[in-house]
Amino acid sequence: MNKILGAIVLALASPLAAAQSADSHVRIETRPFVTLPEDFRHPESLATDPDSGEVYVGSFDSREPATARRNQLIRLSPDGRLLARADLGATPITGLAYADGAIYFLNFGASKLQRLPAKFATGQSPEDIASFAALTPPAPGDRLIANPDGSQDRIVYGSAGFPAINGLAFDEAGNAYVSDSFQGAIYRIPRATTCRPCKVDVLVRDPLLVTTGALPFGANGIAIDATAGLLYVNNAGDGRVLRLPLAGGKPDVLAESVYGADGLLLHDGLLWVASNQVDAVVALDSRGLVRARAGHFDGIGPDGAPRGLLFPAATAVQGRRMLVANLALPLTPREGDEWEEKVTRWNLVQFDIPQIDPR
Repeated sequence: MNKILGAIVLALASPLAAAQSADSHVRIETRPFVTLPEDFRHPESLATDPDSGEVYVGSFDSREPATARRNQLIRLSPDGRLLARADLGATPITGLAYADGAIYFLNFGASKLQRLPAKFATGQSPEDIASFAALTPPAPGDRLIANPDGSQDRIVYGSAGFPAINGLAFDEAGNAYVSDSFQGAIYRIPRATTCRPCKVDVLVRDPLLVTTGALPFGANGIAIDATAGLLYVNNAGDGRVLRLPLAGGKPDVLAESVYGADGLLLHDGLLWVASNQVDAVVALDSRGLVRARAGHFDGIGPDGAPRGLLFPAATAVQGRRMLVANLALPLTPREGDEWEEKVTRWNLVQFDIPQIDPR
C-alpha cells in the first residue's frame, strides 16, 4: 500500500524541468496547497511521511492569555484532507520531524521532545522522549566583531535560562539534533528513536547561535549532511546559515543576509531556507550561493488566508514538490504595520522542485 500511495504522491506534481546549469538563478512560482482548519492558527512546523506522503503540521499559537490558545498537531492526507489532530492546549510546537514510523515534535512550551505514531488518531496522547533544562552558564559567552576601521565590538549576551528548543533533525542512525534559540546550543539525543531513558547531550554552544537582531530567535532550523559530516543551522535573528562538524565543533558562516532564516531543509544537494522576513524560500549551494528563489507575497485572499508566501517558517518535500507553511505571525507591538495582522485563516502552499545542478 505504501508503494501505491507513494506513486500517487509523485503523480501529484508536474514533470520536472530540465536540469539548470551551475550558473543559473531560478525563480519559482508558488500555488495554493490547502487552507488549514478554521481553528488552526500559525503553522510553524511541517513534515511528511516519505512512504505515504501524509503531511504533519504543528502550530505556534502564542496568544495571551494562554487560556485562549489551541495548539495542535494535525495529520493530513497527501492531498491535504484532515485525518487526525492532537490537541496540545497552551504549549506551542516548534520543530517537527518524521523518523522510524513516528512523528517527533518539540513542545516549546513544555521544553520536551515528544512523539506520536505516524498514523496517530484524534485524541491520542503524545509520549515524552526527552526534557530540556537551563544550561550553566545560561548564556554561551561573548561575541567579538571586527569592524572595517580596525576596531572591535564585544556583544555580551544575557539569558534567563529558558531552553528555547526550535529546530529538529534526525540522522540515519536515529540520533536527534535540536537547536536552542536563546541559550545558543545544539543538543544531541543519542538513539532518540529507541532510547529508554533518553539522554540530552550538549553538542556545541557558541555565541554565533544567539542574536541581538530584531527577530529574537537565534539558532533555528537544522539540516544534516551525513555524507559530508556536516550539520547546518540557521540563525534567524542574524540572517545567517551556519555550518559545523556533525561530531561537534565551532560553527562558521556559510551564508549571510538571509533575513529571518527559519526552517532549513537539505534536498538533492541544496539547502532550502525559509526566509520568513522576505516572504521567500531560497536554495543555497555548498558555497552559500543563492541558486533559486521561490515565492513572494501577493496580499490576503477573500478567505482571509495569505496569497503566496507570508512569513514562511517551514518546508517539507512530498514527491517532486515542496510544501511551505505560512506562519503569518505578527511580531511588532504596533497595530496596523504588518500584513500578518490581517490574516484570519492560515494555509500551506506548494511549488515544483526544479532540477538544479548543485555543483
